[in-house]
Amino acid sequence: MKYNKYIMSGLLAATMTAGMTSCSGDFLDENLTTKYSTQYFEEPEGLEALAVSLYGNIRWHFGYEWAYGITLYGTDEFTNANDLTSEPWNTYDNRFSPLNCTPALGAANKNCPAIDALWDEMYYGIASCNTIIAGADKIADEEVRNRCLAHAYFLRGYNYYRLTAQYGRPVLQTEPATGVVRSFTQATEQEAWEQVISDLRQAYKYFKGEEFTYGKGITWTKATAAHFLAKALLFRASERCDAFNSSTKEADLKEAIEVATYAIGARQLAPNYSDLYAEWTDVDCANEELSEILMAAGFNADASTQGRFGNRTYNYFGPQFGAGFGGGWTKRGAWIGEMDFQRCRPTEYTYAVYDHVNDARLWKTFKTVYGTNAVPDDSKGVALGDPAVVMILNTKDDHTYDGYTFGAYVQNPTFKDDAGRLPEWKAGQRQTATSGNLTSTPGQWVPSASVLYQNGQYVAPTFKSTAVCNFFAGINKCTDGSREGEKKDAHRDVVMARLAETYLVRAECYARLGDYSNAKKDIDVIRARAQWKNGENRSYYTDGSKAFEKNALYEANKAMYENSNLWMNTYYLSNPNQPVTTAASNLTNWTWENLPAEDEAILAKLGVSGQQQRAINFILNERSRELIGEWQRWETLARTKTLVARAKAFNPEAAAAVQDRHCYRPIPQTFIDGLKNEDGSDLSDEQKKAWQNPGY
Repeated sequence: MKYNKYIMSGLLAATMTAGMTSCSGDFLDENLTTKYSTQYFEEPEGLEALAVSLYGNIRWHFGYEWAYGITLYGTDEFTNANDLTSEPWNTYDNRFSPLNCTPALGAANKNCPAIDALWDEMYYGIASCNTIIAGADKIADEEVRNRCLAHAYFLRGYNYYRLTAQYGRPVLQTEPATGVVRSFTQATEQEAWEQVISDLRQAYKYFKGEEFTYGKGITWTKATAAHFLAKALLFRASERCDAFNSSTKEADLKEAIEVATYAIGARQLAPNYSDLYAEWTDVDCANEELSEILMAAGFNADASTQGRFGNRTYNYFGPQFGAGFGGGWTKRGAWIGEMDFQRCRPTEYTYAVYDHVNDARLWKTFKTVYGTNAVPDDSKGVALGDPAVVMILNTKDDHTYDGYTFGAYVQNPTFKDDAGRLPEWKAGQRQTATSGNLTSTPGQWVPSASVLYQNGQYVAPTFKSTAVCNFFAGINKCTDGSREGEKKDAHRDVVMARLAETYLVRAECYARLGDYSNAKKDIDVIRARAQWKNGENRSYYTDGSKAFEKNALYEANKAMYENSNLWMNTYYLSNPNQPVTTAASNLTNWTWENLPAEDEAILAKLGVSGQQQRAINFILNERSRELIGEWQRWETLARTKTLVARAKAFNPEAAAAVQDRHCYRPIPQTFIDGLKNEDGSDLSDEQKKAWQNPGY
């Protein structure tokens, strides 16, 4: 979506010395407009322009490695693959400290997300919000004034939400700063949540319903404010805030239900889960305007959304499908829609949390087949467009493949069982709902193939002889074939909030209040959509690489595109005893006493007992199934204080070092070291220690 962009300097980073700023300072230098003076933002026209500019602040979240490092790493869902760029955020080792992790301090490269990156950038947006709120009375038109206030209160509330969820004790600055300020008061976590909730309440009050002032699909509305207000209230009512929430918990949960109910009544879920991510066909296509999407960072082909903080998220979820597998038979490029940077590797939990037969979300989200798009270089009879990389997502109780040898082309030039027989692929033929073959040639040799389980053991991480596995099924929520080059910025919006989560937030509030009947109703709305619909082809797969069909590069690379994306998955290969069917499935036939088998297994491993904790952990599992990779897992586990237990149980790379202190991030040392007392003197070591979160 297009919108004007004016960048105001941030309060904290701008008032500190130049040596204290991180890459956010470079961002300011690069993008600060010289067209307008600060006096312009004291005028009605300038204040509304500044309100519009707030949308630019949220694009920062998806420009570099911090997109996944601070939101997905170190949890139960994702661990690092063979690329170690952001490894300390996943392993919680001694490199994860108040200091920014640089190569000199043990980082694999200079792109490791900085501890102070989020801290600095959120205050840039907060400074603009403070300017709007302080000057709003200068806007005579009440409708315009309220619109500006709604946007300013919302983004300030959202930014403080992110700061408080991550760091716990931010600085609360709610008025514009003048001059150089280096003395601040640190808020308590209780005070911080009070500010977040107050701001979001104000935004909820000022937004005029579902009025899409700045473009449908990108404009924040009353439902957006309702969603985040409900999340903030739930956060304050959750376990991380138990030290101070006893007097507000019940009221917070009831208010969260009330505002979530507004959002649920004002918006609609997309009919099919594929509509949200898999069916992205072009820049600014219709699915970016789905009623379900409550907040998105806006990107498109306009130059203002490209560059230093353009959308880079397509880099982070793909396995190393290129030269590392199949003898280079699948060459990467914009036509595939992703890069094989192998940042986010799903854990065993991430695959196991799904019902592999009945939950369509697994097969509409995970890419399991890549085609041969380069000229084969051996005599195995593989042709262009044949499967080159195949990932079989079988379950622990499946023994079909116990006797087979799996691996990469360079290690396993044949794919056979102990008797030398080639396996018969049992998956749907291309885009056909009535066939049980992956290809038209049963027993066809495939250069690279892997399974999750053999002999009841999780063997997926043992693929190839790399230190950490780089072969896995990645998710397609950021796939973008519209890019103007292999490493160019993506053009699709990044979804930051949607109505399905609102249902799950309300369900959790109901469960915490003991209303399990209404909690189940909300969960089942989501699970009913996740079921296979009658007539659906379970072996069909698609993703945002389809946008390449409208790419200027299409004609010159048409063959690469058509041979790379085979529009199939390994549903039947992964469920070898499942007959080919187009019948609907059912995910709503469960009770709180008898949860689905996959959930009971997970809860048993976690040692969860008691009705409420079972319900909360079931909802955490459902959040994984519905919201996998949607930039909030660390925050959710920190909120419920399940981070340590789940990381230890399901993330081998995090298990050794994760501790309770990791439910908070360290306060950036760059900030603390630049602080002064009111008399201008430096802080003592004890004063600096008091600013820091416990354990760091």
